[in-house]
Amino acid sequence: MPTSTTQLVLLGSGAREHALATKLRQDGATVHVLPGNAGIPGSVPSISATDFPAIQSFCQEHGIKLIVVGPEAPLAAGVADYFLETDIRVFGPRRQAATLESSKVWSKDFMRRHGIATARAWSYRSDQFAEAQAQAEELAGHVVIKYDGLAAGKGVYVCSSVAEATAALTELRELHEGWFSFLLEEKLTGPEVSLIGLTDGNRIRLLAPAQDHKQLLANDEGPNTGGMGAYCPVPFLDDNSLAAIRQDIIDPTLRGLQSEPFDFVGFLYFGVMLTPSGPKLLEYNVRLGDPEAEVILPALESSLLELIEATLEGNLAQTITKQRAGAFVGVVLASGGYPAAQFPTGFPIHGIGNQGQDTQVFVGGVKAGEQPGELLTNGGRVAVVVAHGPDLPTAIQLAYAETEKVYFQDKYVRPDIGQRPAPLLETSAY
Repeated sequence: MPTSTTQLVLLGSGAREHALATKLRQDGATVHVLPGNAGIPGSVPSISATDFPAIQSFCQEHGIKLIVVGPEAPLAAGVADYFLETDIRVFGPRRQAATLESSKVWSKDFMRRHGIATARAWSYRSDQFAEAQAQAEELAGHVVIKYDGLAAGKGVYVCSSVAEATAALTELRELHEGWFSFLLEEKLTGPEVSLIGLTDGNRIRLLAPAQDHKQLLANDEGPNTGGMGAYCPVPFLDDNSLAAIRQDIIDPTLRGLQSEPFDFVGFLYFGVMLTPSGPKLLEYNVRLGDPEAEVILPALESSLLELIEATLEGNLAQTITKQRAGAFVGVVLASGGYPAAQFPTGFPIHGIGNQGQDTQVFVGGVKAGEQPGELLTNGGRVAVVVAHGPDLPTAIQLAYAETEKVYFQDKYVRPDIGQRPAPLLETSAY
């Protein structure tokens, strides 16, 4: 079992990693964040999350035997494979297993092989845009187009007309050079939920269900982003819905993992849509979602460190996940111009540290300023303000009040996190 002397390395540099580091420290660990950022204590900016030899040297120098992986890039690059023959354990799947996220085409094939409820889809190569255009027209433009590889949460186009589908295919072709694959799916309808668990490939321990808000603007309008906010738990996700998700998606996924020629150990994310015909799996991630992690981790009363250790040791059956009462709401503070390819940064950030006891701020797109302790904006999603309240409306009100305490030039906040209309939330077959 973990002890107060447990040391570990956490890979990553965003607000998700800030939330992970905070939770693991609360559980008794000493956490070194590689590379981290200027706002995360214990950061080591000189070591990249994909510089595996440097990570190994750091672990050996500090006597560290555990690496926890935050983002997808180190997993897709094979960090778990690199350390396989060492005495350093990695909490995260090996490269072949990480293909569940790093290749949308392979992931869809996995779903088909193992009978997992999902949307119909067609895969294409970069020399087959005419065929993809024809399929989009056959579906009247009600399609979702996904770039096959990793795209930092921005490789998905949700279309409602032939014109939108044509524009998405054009942009996809312009953004990616050379040979690549992409997926065209039928567009489903219904509310989305995020379910994330720790799994050893045989058993899974789910954390609190959350709901993300991917579009930039209120009322789910505007371009997709990496996520503008999240909340948990999800009030409309009742026991019947959860049972259907487990039966149609989670259980067949675990059976599928057991039959594939790889082991899976780590976080597993299910992006699920509750359609009128039942739950459908939209995507897997092989790590914690962002910004879902920023609300799910503060909501977890159980020790995340103990859950990680139990997963690595194959002892998940002896664990439980206990959640804190109430609701948690996270609101992203974004740079003006995000998610465009370029926008101004380098603005001083004021007000972090002025929050109340039921609020935390996790920083992501920041860098150090010239003054001691000064933070400057250095990315699209600068920080996430997370508030805890006895119920969802109270947590929402508190979260937005606390965002007003943090200021930087061109700050943008989506104004309706956690406030989707009830009829949409109740769209379900149960």
